[in-house]
Amino acid sequence: MRTFAFVVAAALIAAPAMADEQVIKLKQGAGLDKVEGNCQACHSLAYIPMNSPFLNAAGWDAEVTKMIKAMGAPIDDGDAKAIADYLKANYGG
Repeated sequence: MRTFAFVVAAALIAAPAMADEQVIKLKQGAGLDKVEGNCQACHSLAYIPMNSPFLNAAGWDAEVTKMIKAMGAPIDDGDAKAIADYLKANYGG
């Protein structure tokens, strides 16, 4: 019973924060499905437009590589290329 009460209390506390979460709509383009399917599994897609003023093509390539090699994102080579190409084409490159 205590566990149930804790879960209910946690849900009630978290609900207002989730209600305020902003929906991020990225630009349409080839590879968007790979970005949505891989990137938002670990973090908000808001990071993409937020970082776009600071990253060029080489920067986006480095970010995708960092997410895979340093952060351990389970993204295969084909998806990684599609993600990097999408980011470079739509968010600074």
